Amino acid sequence: MTITIYGIKSCSTMKKAFTKLDDLGISYDFHDYKKQGIDKETIQRWVDSLGIDKVLNKRGTTWRKLDDSQKQEADSDVDKAIDLLVENTSMIKRPIVEGELTDKNRIILLCGYDEAEFDKVFS
Repeated sequence: MTITIYGIKSCSTMKKAFTKLDDLGISYDFHDYKKQGIDKETIQRWVDSLGIDKVLNKRGTTWRKLDDSQKQEADSDVDKAIDLLVENTSMIKRPIVEGELTDKNRIILLCGYDEAEFDKVFS
């Protein structure tokens, strides 16, 4: 089983996800995109699978601090939105959990923390 959890270490939602994965006995690698950054191809893969509305967090302070023209550009052009996410990783919804459950032979991609969903996917 190869799982990577993407996010920001200090985020309270991330802490819930770490605790849940630990409780379920799931080993994982952590990618802190605040420190390590994230490439456009990875975000593109997430957006292709989940949709920009799921990946882009519009409820956070980083989004609210953008000027109206940046918000409008992101809303009308997915490529511009992805560029904004690369530059402003705080706007990526957390956590993103990606990997392969080899014992169940399936690829997973989760966005956001939902305890019931984690239980269902990893139990």
